[in-house]
Amino acid sequence: METEGTFCITHAEEDSAVLKNVESGQVHTLSENPGVETGDVLTGTITTEPPLDVTWTLISVDERRSITLEQSDELPTTRERTLASQQEVGDITREERAGDGEIHVITVPHEDEDTSDESSTNEASEQNENEEMNKIDQIIQDVLDDDATLVRAARLGATRVEVRSDADTGVVSVRYLP
Repeated sequence: METEGTFCITHAEEDSAVLKNVESGQVHTLSENPGVETGDVLTGTITTEPPLDVTWTLISVDERRSITLEQSDELPTTRERTLASQQEVGDITREERAGDGEIHVITVPHEDEDTSDESSTNEASEQNENEEMNKIDQIIQDVLDDDATLVRAARLGATRVEVRSDADTGVVSVRYLP
């Protein structure tokens, strides 16, 4: 049985690879690695291997590209911060970018800057700030490690995923870029 489509390489080892069809979500295990790496995106054709038809072989590649996932030092844009201010903590807004791609804005818990509790010390304030940074860093790492991020990027035609954050305002933006 042959299947044509766009496939994201979600796992690659020396002797095998796992592909995910970016449209159907179906997962296919290749019986051998044809030289692909995690993060590659292939548009092509795969077929099952007899007699059991449980593993697949890549029989043609029409297009191949890689997706780069990175954490940026840049702060979220003004537009992204505005979107975040209009939603509750834990919400996500998806919006098309001007041009190609898509932006996801996630609002996360953050430390309010207007704390008037006089009993708090600079040390406690610094500890809270470090905890907030650790939460933001964990969220960013979760986004970068999630196969769904890679698959979404492949489906959108992106070649780069950039994650920006601002711990002070509780904003994480995921930018799918051409």
